[in-house]
Amino acid sequence: MTEKPVLGVLGGIGGGKSEVARLLAAGGGKLIVADHLGHEALRQPEIKNAVVDRWGPELLDGNGQVVRPRLGAIVFADREELKALEALTHPWIGRRIREEIAAARLDPAVRFVVLDAALLLEAGWHDVCDTLIYVDTPRDVRLARLAATRGWTESELERRERAQMPLTQKAGFADHTLTNSGTPEQLAQQVGALLLGMALA
Repeated sequence: MTEKPVLGVLGGIGGGKSEVARLLAAGGGKLIVADHLGHEALRQPEIKNAVVDRWGPELLDGNGQVVRPRLGAIVFADREELKALEALTHPWIGRRIREEIAAARLDPAVRFVVLDAALLLEAGWHDVCDTLIYVDTPRDVRLARLAATRGWTESELERRERAQMPLTQKAGFADHTLTNSGTPEQLAQQVGALLLGMALA
């Protein structure tokens, strides 16, 4: 393992990946969130122009920025459209991930890096990770959380999941598994034990 390892977090939609990533980073790590970089990507003039050329100016708000829910409604309904969007944004996001990791490794205050990316495996970004951590959360728990926080129905979850690698396959890539079906305190205890076991606590 490298001097400042990169820990990648895997799991299902609504499974608590971001919470696990946050808990890990709170133990002395630098958190990199691919979704935030995805927002940045859509603000890049060349990417934004390509999005407008393909899907139309009605995707923009009054400030000329891409409205992600409008874009999401198009691309998550058609696999080919999703691939087209990923071809526009993923190279830029991947480059920014590597830049953030390089900067974190130069920062003496950072002891390790945590990468929170929903498409970590699908986009090939796991190649920058030293360790992969899978967050195992029952589907009914995930659906209940998504219904409460995002207003999603089961069909919406299924639609989004079809755009990702099956969870059994994701789990197979993991070096460590955490179970997120209990209380926040139980999850935090597991994260703490994992960091201790990896000599990162």
